Amino acid sequence: MTSTTIRAPLNPATLVDEPFVRFAVTDIDGVCRGKHLSGEKVASMLKGGGTIASALFGWDIADELYDNVSFTGFHTGYNDIGLQLDASTARQLPWDDNRWLILGEHVNADGTPLAICPRQVLKKVLKKAESMGFTPMVGVEFEWFVLKETEISLREKGFRNLQTASQGLTNYSPFRLSAEHGFVRDLFDYLPKIGIPLEALHTEAGPGNFEAAIRYGTAIEAADRAMLFKQAVREIGRRHGLINTFLAKYSTAYAGCGGHMHQSLWKDGANAFFDAKGDHGMSETMRQYVAGQLHCLPQLFALYAPFINSYKRLVDNNLAPTKPTWGIDNRNVSLRVIPGSASSLRLETRTPGADTNPYLGIAAAVASGLYGIENKLSLQAPVTGANKGAEGMERLPRTLSEATENLERSALARELLGDGFVTHFLQTRQWEVRRFNQAVTDWELQRYLELV
Repeated sequence: MTSTTIRAPLNPATLVDEPFVRFAVTDIDGVCRGKHLSGEKVASMLKGGGTIASALFGWDIADELYDNVSFTGFHTGYNDIGLQLDASTARQLPWDDNRWLILGEHVNADGTPLAICPRQVLKKVLKKAESMGFTPMVGVEFEWFVLKETEISLREKGFRNLQTASQGLTNYSPFRLSAEHGFVRDLFDYLPKIGIPLEALHTEAGPGNFEAAIRYGTAIEAADRAMLFKQAVREIGRRHGLINTFLAKYSTAYAGCGGHMHQSLWKDGANAFFDAKGDHGMSETMRQYVAGQLHCLPQLFALYAPFINSYKRLVDNNLAPTKPTWGIDNRNVSLRVIPGSASSLRLETRTPGADTNPYLGIAAAVASGLYGIENKLSLQAPVTGANKGAEGMERLPRTLSEATENLERSALARELLGDGFVTHFLQTRQWEVRRFNQAVTDWELQRYLELV
């Protein structure tokens, strides 16, 4: 069990003379937030912590203030919350003059973890895994679209008729990929230097559609890498005149963008998922882990598909899962068991989109799997081919509204992820649904304006 990580030789005292240092956290939607602070200020925060406005969890992805969340708002005055920087995450950004970047997480006034902080939610789940003797290892894949646009041109065009970075629909095409040679070169050059080892990069099923595989690591490393990958790709892309979008469904003309998660559990230096005598090499532990994810999937679906747009990706006959299914090396299913050796056998959870908050998606997946192990859940026969064997199975939620209702009814979600987190996440998804239901879309105008 090995992984590649970065351990910068960071002494807080060395930051004092830095003109500025960056820190980053994620909000509930997985958006990277942070500040540029003086080196002296960051050095002080590394020693004694700091604070940030609770508004970080009081606004949505468009920075509109929630009017329905209990955690913060006008009723609290948007008071401060605790902020702790994790010195072990420090890295220097080669595309930003080797500026230091440090990741953070949120705490209460007494120093205990803030229940709604995404990184703390994942760490809570990992403590559970540790108590059961397991170390979860995770690798994330991202599909996304690269656009030859700028922040200005997007708005000038009203986000319509956008130019992609490459043309033509050619999977695995070196020719299409080389259309943005400088951008691709910088990804392979810069990302490993900040502890994000790329294993593969190729074109996918649409013009400007790329896919990257990030080498596996511990679950917290994988989530940090996933968050940093998306931010780094955006920043590096901007320097090449490109906009990178991880929207789950960029266009109805092309397939959606997944954020697949590869997982295994390790115990005493060995892959606990592997049993040479088991069917397809699967141990009983792995079978229970898969059964746990299947059991929890409908209840926790909103964490894997957190936005209105997420559900435009999850449609039939498009290699995106629509039912709680599992199979052996089958890309039609929600949970794909990838057979292999004692070191490579793993589970790929294919439900999350590229828009998923990686901390919350990984937390949901691991917590569900551990639930299956703890409760010794049994696993039914796998589906085969185009979901043969799942004909009578109930479909997964079709909309964010439906997924949010499932989460609201789930006592299990609160047991696995915490009451405070689930309450806040529910309120933010209910807000998201309400904002959409109040919107007038282009589709409505084109379909109804002249004729009703």
